[in-house]
Amino acid sequence: MKLPYRIGLLSQLGEYMLSADPDWLEAKDRAYRENNWFIPEFVESATRNIAHAFLSKDRLEQWISNPAYAAFQEDLTRPKTIGIVMAGNIPLVGFHDWLSVFISGNQALVKFSSRDKVLINHLLQKIASWSEEAGAMTREAEMLKACDAYIATGSNNSSRYFEYYFNRYPHIIRKNRTSVSVLTGEETFAELEALADDVYLYFGLGCRNVTKIYVPTDYDFVPLLEAFKKYNWMIDQHKYKNNYDYNLAINLLNKKYYMTNGSILLIEDASFFSPISQLNYEFYDPSDKPAEKLSGHPDLQCLVGKDGIPFGLSQQPGLGDYADGIDSLSFLAGLAQN
Repeated sequence: MKLPYRIGLLSQLGEYMLSADPDWLEAKDRAYRENNWFIPEFVESATRNIAHAFLSKDRLEQWISNPAYAAFQEDLTRPKTIGIVMAGNIPLVGFHDWLSVFISGNQALVKFSSRDKVLINHLLQKIASWSEEAGAMTREAEMLKACDAYIATGSNNSSRYFEYYFNRYPHIIRKNRTSVSVLTGEETFAELEALADDVYLYFGLGCRNVTKIYVPTDYDFVPLLEAFKKYNWMIDQHKYKNNYDYNLAINLLNKKYYMTNGSILLIEDASFFSPISQLNYEFYDPSDKPAEKLSGHPDLQCLVGKDGIPFGLSQQPGLGDYADGIDSLSFLAGLAQN
């Protein structure tokens, strides 16, 4: 199956994801029924970004035209079987890994997350219905055995098991990551509202979600809390509210200072990682340059703000925005040479 044909199928899939096809609407509804974190608003956000940023014909052609991926311009003489362990923290989070394997012409053996199986399985079945040959390029398995290489995403704990089981094979193993933002205090209200998207989208469960902010020592939090009221509707989502109430109770019991607008808790904490419904903050001195110190930190996926990704765009990755900064297509190109 030639590369242009694969690109055509992917472009067709993008159009399907933007459609009101009854089967697709039912799949999105079922994804929410089986995992209440996947509310319709967030499923729609994820699918639209994938359709526009990943699956347009022009973007796919530009992505694969990189000279480093020259091996994929022609049919692979010996396609590899790539085992993919997918995460399930946000809708279709494992799609990019599958996409990299598919467009490269290799075979994918996929272990879906039980939390995010409905959407991606439906899309793969749709491609199979259009092309039997394309459908044969992906298989599902509970145990990933006899693969030539592996791409696995999980927690810091599960990554140790992945390292143990896959260490004899070429692999990409991803661990917990998160994102932070450095504020100057000069942000406009519109920029703070855009930052709310980086914090609240997908309930803060993604590695590209901002879970901590750095602010000047004299920072005024009132405009930020007001701007974040854009997402006060989320407190009506019972799973999110349960987390908010729990974290609020913990901070009250510990007599810890907090700020809130009714939908998020601001807590001074040095950790990059914060629980659902909480945003950590840390003060910095004006003479410090926190963005420079944070650059390249192994726990960080994105740095949002003046010195990083623009406010509001952390959850709109492009094809070249690889998880953990590891170029999965270059990884696959290296396999093709062996």
